[in-house]
Amino acid sequence: MNVLAIDTSTEACSVAICTRDLIDGEFEICPQQHSQKLLEMIDRVLSKHMLSLTDMELLAYGCGPGSFTGVRIAASTIQGLSFGADLPVAQISTLATMAQENYERFRVESSMALIDARMQEVYKGMYSVDPSSQVVKLVGVEAVLPPNELSDELKKIRDSSYVGSGYHAYREALQIETLPKQLNVSYPNAKYMLSLAKHIAKQNGTVSAANIAPTYIRDKVTWKKLPGK
Repeated sequence: MNVLAIDTSTEACSVAICTRDLIDGEFEICPQQHSQKLLEMIDRVLSKHMLSLTDMELLAYGCGPGSFTGVRIAASTIQGLSFGADLPVAQISTLATMAQENYERFRVESSMALIDARMQEVYKGMYSVDPSSQVVKLVGVEAVLPPNELSDELKKIRDSSYVGSGYHAYREALQIETLPKQLNVSYPNAKYMLSLAKHIAKQNGTVSAANIAPTYIRDKVTWKKLPGK
């Protein structure tokens, strides 16, 4: 299946594609530059392999949680592409994406993903690999909470299970005695949305452009569809 995936939910901006023969993408740490860079990155990745949007069969994006502005950029971009090319969309958790990368690259089967949610809070999600599908599944629920409420839970897992920017942002509040200087995975990367997206498609879990609904976790934030849609 030909898939195009994007993510702009954190300081990182990434684009990835896969076909039967290849997986490729771009990843860049570029705070507050996502709106300027995203479309150019999509065009470069597709053009590099002489592909176009019409060659894709599925679109995917990081639907959150993360930066409200970043999540909206990805959602509005993928919504426009989906309307234009009449393609289904897989909505991928940014927390699941980091856990999936930790598994695919480092074979860590369970990961606690934390993203800095600002306001002295973190977005958190615990994920474990489903042996039958080889993609991660959520254990419990994703939530937003003060980091000190996680300290006891973190003591029960290995530091190789830590993924996400929330660890370095709130190391003291999390009461972590030892933290790797460089985590295995610090930000979501669209390349690791590809297997999750294909799994969602197999499970008939895709949505149309009109039904895109980003995940903010904080209930007071709402998503506005494109005008006239």
